[in-house]
Amino acid sequence: QVPLVESGGDSVQAGGSLRLSCAASAFVSNCMGWFRQAPGKERDLVGTITPADGQTYYTDSVKGRFTISHDNANKTVYLQMNNLEPEDTATYYCAAGYDRFCAGGFRPRSWGQGTQVTVSS
Repeated sequence: QVPLVESGGDSVQAGGSLRLSCAASAFVSNCMGWFRQAPGKERDLVGTITPADGQTYYTDSVKGRFTISHDNANKTVYLQMNNLEPEDTATYYCAAGYDRFCAGGFRPRSWGQGTQVTVSS
């Protein structure tokens, strides 16, 4: 497993922006992703990135608002969240693993501890 450390969670008002960071000890996985889990709900995939070529995938609910990027030199993956909505309130988790397609079917091997995002209306 790859140790992952998230940061950047905060409380914001609707329409605001946040950037989450995920520091990895190494990019040993071919796929990195962000998941989120709201209270009483399942953990859902937000999006993925293939560090080797920067290809990304996003779930429909965040397309056009969220952007995943990476900094290979610093082994960090980012989740830029714009135009936040109260429905985006959740604990956000960084994840890593091996996945041929690195898209909607991503099943990670490693997880971060999570960072809380709260969006108020």
